[in-house]
Amino acid sequence: MNEVLRMIESRRSIRKFTDQPVDQETLTLLMKAAMAAPTAMNAQPWEFVVITEKPVIERLRKHMMFGKMNATAVICVLGSRRKQKNKAGDLFWVQDCSAATQNILLAATSLGLGAVWVGVYPIFIFQQTVSAILNLPERVTPLNLIYLGYPDEVKEPRTKYDPERVHWGPFPKDTRRKLFKKFRKRQELIIEEDIESNGSENTGNDH
Repeated sequence: MNEVLRMIESRRSIRKFTDQPVDQETLTLLMKAAMAAPTAMNAQPWEFVVITEKPVIERLRKHMMFGKMNATAVICVLGSRRKQKNKAGDLFWVQDCSAATQNILLAATSLGLGAVWVGVYPIFIFQQTVSAILNLPERVTPLNLIYLGYPDEVKEPRTKYDPERVHWGPFPKDTRRKLFKKFRKRQELIIEEDIESNGSENTGNDH
């Protein structure tokens, strides 16, 4: 199998880690992979907080509902209005930062690390919690936390390919018509119910 495709299928969510630390050189490689991601109009609306300090990681583990894993490093991916190169970042920061996140996960797998994506945005309480723990400045939004480390569990490569979710070419032309007819029928039903509840329809002038 092609090496890139093999790595994609090998990427799994790892939640158990050894105590072996991840060195800064390896973490820098992950940052380089992140910033190689596609970005709308080259806005690059991202910043990254790399955490290896145990007390900070312990605070995240304590307060994040889905972040209890014993990772030795955590990366927080930020949408950054203060660093973005243009206004496209306002519209597409979630997509751009998600692409950067996937690059981190794939690069981590290729380097023998395990990782798991922990969602933060758009849950307000999660955003507030992460912002407080990491002392985040204004005009940045935490998209997620990536828990990292050397894996203490093994998961086999897999694909979730489902041919029923793949449509070769456009949908049939009558697809939208059916949807429109269903919508129109529902609207007519709502109008009829409204007329019945408010008495007979007044078709004359009220002048």
